[in-house]
Amino acid sequence: MSKPPLPPEAVALLAKPSPCVMATVRADGAPVTTPTWYLWEDGRVLVNLDESRVRLRHLRADPRVSLTVLDEDWYTHVTLIGHVTEIHEDEGLADIDRIARHYTGGPYPDRVRTRFSAWIRVERWHGWGALKDSDQASA
Repeated sequence: MSKPPLPPEAVALLAKPSPCVMATVRADGAPVTTPTWYLWEDGRVLVNLDESRVRLRHLRADPRVSLTVLDEDWYTHVTLIGHVTEIHEDEGLADIDRIARHYTGGPYPDRVRTRFSAWIRVERWHGWGALKDSDQASA
């Protein structure tokens, strides 16, 4: 696996509103995956979670996380592995609105529940398909 910074082609994929699957670690050590929206900003990832989500509890207990972002053909993808470095309440739902606008063009519709933002520091990454990185085994 490669270490950041990511090449411009991978950053271009991460900058798009692409499908993403996020993996967290349960209390028993088992991984759990869930589709999610995200934003790529300045080499970090922003995700946003409803206060009732189990993923939020997972991240508070164990900050290890992995995200796989899929390109249109899905064979081409980038996986980011890192740690959550910050979790804070999303006051005024500003972060989820930014993320929702990125994916839908409008603000997030559910204004009732408290939401939390989590920033992820990328420590390693790998790409596949058109974004295959040179640090991967070729076999």
